[in-house]
Amino acid sequence: MTETFRKHDPRVPADFFEVEATGLDWLRAANAVAVPRVISVGAGHIELERIDRGHWTAEIDERFGRELADLHRFGADTFGGTGGAYIGPLAMPNEPSERWPAFYAQQRLEPFLHGVPSGARSPIERVIARFEDLAGPTEPPARIHGDLWRGNALADPSGTPYLIDPAAHGGHRETDLAMMRLFGGFGERCFAAYNEAFPLTDGWRERIPLHQLHPLLVHCVLFGGAYVDQALAAARCYA
Repeated sequence: MTETFRKHDPRVPADFFEVEATGLDWLRAANAVAVPRVISVGAGHIELERIDRGHWTAEIDERFGRELADLHRFGADTFGGTGGAYIGPLAMPNEPSERWPAFYAQQRLEPFLHGVPSGARSPIERVIARFEDLAGPTEPPARIHGDLWRGNALADPSGTPYLIDPAAHGGHRETDLAMMRLFGGFGERCFAAYNEAFPLTDGWRERIPLHQLHPLLVHCVLFGGAYVDQALAAARCYA
């Protein structure tokens, strides 16, 4: 009998856990990084296959880098998606888009600008206005986790890495990688393994702050404080 883990929160929107379940199933369909199976879902709850936690090692870090590359390479039909999206407790737009620069500027940056005081937003507004020039080489939609800080990746006792709590959508693969660097917890073996399996395009290092703007703005909305300074510092890399 499969052991399960149940999350229950009556305060979340009615579709919150349905969106999570859809994202988990969508990531699992790539047959790349392991994802817990959804057992049941409804308004206010989701029940998942239980994953016992093991120790995250350098070897798992490397394996995760390779498997994340496979997930991203599997791709998506479009930027955005066909359903709703949440990042943490916050709803975010997720309309299908053929072009990543417009998608990211309009659906990942502009909706969270209110987390920055109106008198301080000009560096971020300048980035949005110049986004076509800053976005880098064109890439097809990647199948991304969308909220890939270290707490949303775990390993079981056998050494298999898993993804949990996604904000899954079709996006730019550098977005996942930039967030992994923003809050730490992943080693250089992870990034080296990824780049060996799925080499990044020229200029990716210079675009890291660009991709970090979205999670930083989310944190501005949720927490304010020092995150506002971090978001403005990221934007000023291009101002």
